[in-house]
Amino acid sequence: MLPFRSEIRNSPTQQTIKIFLSDETLDSDVKGYLERIDDIELMEIRNSIGRNRGKENITIFRKEGVCINALHEKINNSLSQYFKEH
Repeated sequence: MLPFRSEIRNSPTQQTIKIFLSDETLDSDVKGYLERIDDIELMEIRNSIGRNRGKENITIFRKEGVCINALHEKINNSLSQYFKEH
């Protein structure tokens, strides 16, 4: 099983990136790790709703003018590095 899964989601107000971790006890640690990325406006740990989802996810909001696809790739690369180190 992969340590994380991420996806771009469309919400009524803006696109977000959702991070689902295999080990939800790491949500706070991973959130803290990702806070160093300048293109992120806000991150929240939220309860997940829906089938085949974890109980929680990290929801990421981008800063205005930031490309969602570029941010998604940057987050995936950062998380890959995080899980290699830990």
